Amino acid sequence: MNKWSRTLLALLLASATTSFAQGVAFITNLKGDVAIDGNQRPLVLAELSKGQKITVGRDAMLHVMYTVSGKEYVLKPGEYEIRDTEVASASGMPPIARSTEWRASNKVLSQVGQTSGASVRMRSITKAKADNSPKLLFPTDGNVGTLQPQFRWHAADANGAGELTLHAAGQSKPFHQAKVTGLAHQASAKLKPDTEYVWVVATSGAEIGPGKFRTLPASAIQAIDKKRPGDKSEFSDRVLFALYLQEMGATQEAREAWMRLSQERADLPELSALAR
Repeated sequence: MNKWSRTLLALLLASATTSFAQGVAFITNLKGDVAIDGNQRPLVLAELSKGQKITVGRDAMLHVMYTVSGKEYVLKPGEYEIRDTEVASASGMPPIARSTEWRASNKVLSQVGQTSGASVRMRSITKAKADNSPKLLFPTDGNVGTLQPQFRWHAADANGAGELTLHAAGQSKPFHQAKVTGLAHQASAKLKPDTEYVWVVATSGAEIGPGKFRTLPASAIQAIDKKRPGDKSEFSDRVLFALYLQEMGATQEAREAWMRLSQERADLPELSALAR
């Protein structure tokens, strides 16, 4: 069996294990030496089942959130057990609980958890090559959860002047057109909700694009804005907001949120895996 076959088999076994697990909670943050049922270093967003034993080592910590209630427990050095609706302490400091408004989707949680785990395992086999060729970067993929996105692109001249043109799908007259300098542009006009758009950038005599995206319905955008965490919010809240963006279908924004989190926490490679 070659290296690729062994890796594929491992992924299939991991997927099967996840599908059979009856998860009641999941990990939202961790630092240091943490073990689940004796297995070292679980992943952020890994699901936890009733009866699992947790060991938090010296100077380490673990955040666990219950899927149904949204209650989060902070575990300091000690030994704990996952119960139906709470974390029980066997030794060490009692868990610190806080109530939140987050309610994670089991389906999205499972999908994201499997993706991060598979990506972390696969990174030793395939490494992404940097691509700095001229291209549109954002928004170019699926739905967008904002009516004022910042348009970004790569170009041969990072400081060059050009023109950005944005059309609502099916319309010949531009919805927005502007002279641009550099590699980003913030439109002043708000886009319409639940509308498909196409945009291009012309720079240095060449056209980059087109890029296509769709704004989410107004109700979805309002829900995203309501849940958007502030700069001083808990790390786990920002993790759950990235998960929520994924659940709402704003996948490109979710990837960018995972990237920001991964830059903050280089010790959690699963976050950078989710940003790809």
